[in-house]
Amino acid sequence: MTLVQNSRSTESMGSTTNPTVAFVLQGAKQSTVGDQIYDYRAGQFLVVTVDLPMIGRVTEASEETPFVGIGLPLRPALIAELLLEGPAELRRVPARTAPGLAVNTADDNLLDAITRLLRLYRRPADYQVLAPGIIREIHWWLLTGSEQSVVRQLGDTESGTTLVAAAVRWIQQNVDQPLRVDALAADVGAGVSTLNRHFRAVTRLSPLQYQKALRLQRARLALLSTRTEVARIGHEVGYQSLSQFSREYRRMFGVPPSADRAGSLDAAEPLN
Repeated sequence: MTLVQNSRSTESMGSTTNPTVAFVLQGAKQSTVGDQIYDYRAGQFLVVTVDLPMIGRVTEASEETPFVGIGLPLRPALIAELLLEGPAELRRVPARTAPGLAVNTADDNLLDAITRLLRLYRRPADYQVLAPGIIREIHWWLLTGSEQSVVRQLGDTESGTTLVAAAVRWIQQNVDQPLRVDALAADVGAGVSTLNRHFRAVTRLSPLQYQKALRLQRARLALLSTRTEVARIGHEVGYQSLSQFSREYRRMFGVPPSADRAGSLDAAEPLN
């Protein structure tokens, strides 16, 4: 479990979010995937079932009322186990390709389980023994709750999410290479139209859009954490044209890479 606290709103930052559920306990946050914007606040949760390149920012926080949220990785094996142990009607729900991201309001069962998990957070000995049971319970309430069609995909090998997850892994491993969708489809054992349909349904992006978002996020991480030349960073994530790299970077992050680099260096501590 990850506990996050911010005493002020934050700038937009990119990251690749793994399958997870994130609860907002206080304040508000915004996440963006492609052109889809998701706002969620205290009492709500974001659930992600496939690796997604996302832009996130805290939108409501102050010294008096800081933003507080927790993140919990989702476990496909545990969801598959719960599907087998649950009632037969749960397993009979037809497999379908649902979006890999959703926002909803936590019900009383989820809130109660999260509260009990938080109480254990600062008691490591108790957490080690008792947390696994509560984490299992949280997975159950997610699997049987308002977003069950989203969550069950992680444990259902017949869902389109399994196909998309394989395609995502290929893109991540070959992010700097030209992407041919027909070759990607063949690699994951699907037709082009089938892959495109499931990929967009789950990620809200086409494979090419996904690759571009991933490239730009990796480029920004390199810009903010190293002093590698801008052109070299663009080349390392797969861009042959510096002008195209700068144009697409600015479109996603609001500033060109050179300005982002300058801002990070201005804010950095002097090197010893």
